[in-house]
Amino acid sequence: MRVVVITGLAQGMGREVALRLAAGGDAVAGFDVDAAGIESLRAELVAGGAEPVLETLDVCDRPGVLVFRDQVLRKYGRVDTVVANVGIGFFGPFEEVDLERANRCLEINVIGTAAVLQAFVPSMRERRAGRLIAVSSLVGQIPFPFESIYSATKFAVEGLVLSLRYEVEPFGIGVALVQPAQVSTSFAAKIHTLPPEGSPYRERVRRFIARDEHLIQSAIDPATAAERIVRVVRAPSPRLHNPLDTKSRVFLMLNRFMPRRLRDEILLRQMDIR
Repeated sequence: MRVVVITGLAQGMGREVALRLAAGGDAVAGFDVDAAGIESLRAELVAGGAEPVLETLDVCDRPGVLVFRDQVLRKYGRVDTVVANVGIGFFGPFEEVDLERANRCLEINVIGTAAVLQAFVPSMRERRAGRLIAVSSLVGQIPFPFESIYSATKFAVEGLVLSLRYEVEPFGIGVALVQPAQVSTSFAAKIHTLPPEGSPYRERVRRFIARDEHLIQSAIDPATAAERIVRVVRAPSPRLHNPLDTKSRVFLMLNRFMPRRLRDEILLRQMDIR
């Protein structure tokens, strides 16, 4: 039995991962700000015979994260894997971005991820065993227009994980990145907003949104994405980088080897904003 902590598990991919791990006999713990989602997940897990540790908690509440950690360790005695899944989106032309709102996105996506991973490192280090998994994104390596702030957070998450790997691996702690592109959830639709009339970016943003929402229709669903994340959780030695679909894998490979001008041309055509 693994003891797995998952943040942002009230809905979407995180919820599907929790359900699959519990169905496979693993112990699940986690938190989310969505109180109703947490309670419905608790009911579903308990009905399946699990005894989860689930809390309604904001990842920015750092003392609360430590209280949650202590609660999980008291119950299970250890944590084998942490999946830092919590995150919010951010969309809009950089010139028009509200930087106070942007700061909230950075706080949740970057410092929130750091806080959760950091909280569980000491107990893993003492046991000389454990795994830290952070959910990044395709845009953590391939920046997309109108997603400058969100891209910045995911680039930061990748840098965080790649750096801490050198520090924790000598203590038996493995790290991995999960890199979804589009998943057929309401995540993108919640943040897609047109700039106001008169914005010099409005028409290109309109075309970008239309194209993005079209691509989402054929994207992998949360259940399929969750199955692939569960494979990373259960793998004896997972890869450091783990794209969740073929399209992401291809784009990431092209990003490493293709000349920048050609990469830019493909991206601009793909998103209909050339």
